Amino acid sequence: MPQIFDPVPSDSCDRVLCCYVNATSKIQVVRITNIANWYFERVVFPGQRLVFESPRAGQLEVHSGMMASAILSDTIPCTELLVQEGGDNFFPSDPVSQQRLELLNETPAQATEKVMIP
Repeated sequence: MPQIFDPVPSDSCDRVLCCYVNATSKIQVVRITNIANWYFERVVFPGQRLVFESPRAGQLEVHSGMMASAILSDTIPCTELLVQEGGDNFFPSDPVSQQRLELLNETPAQATEKVMIP
């Protein structure tokens, strides 16, 4: 999956497709900082689903908070955010996983939730 800004380093042949959902009612900033010579940072709005490519060793840092302050609220290994690729469908095809993702998008949560996709 191509990324317009800051593509995954070309020397990283072990790339994975990941999905993170902001299941909170607050804006979050997510970053991957543990990969040398690569910078990944995105703003994720409440209920938004972020699909991204990362080296398998990536650790997604989730920062959340109010105006002018943010705290590191979670660090998630990218291997826990894997998406099964299959043609043009990057999202899980089984109804239970789809329903769970939709519920996360529709219902604000109180804390960051890791989305595990089988």
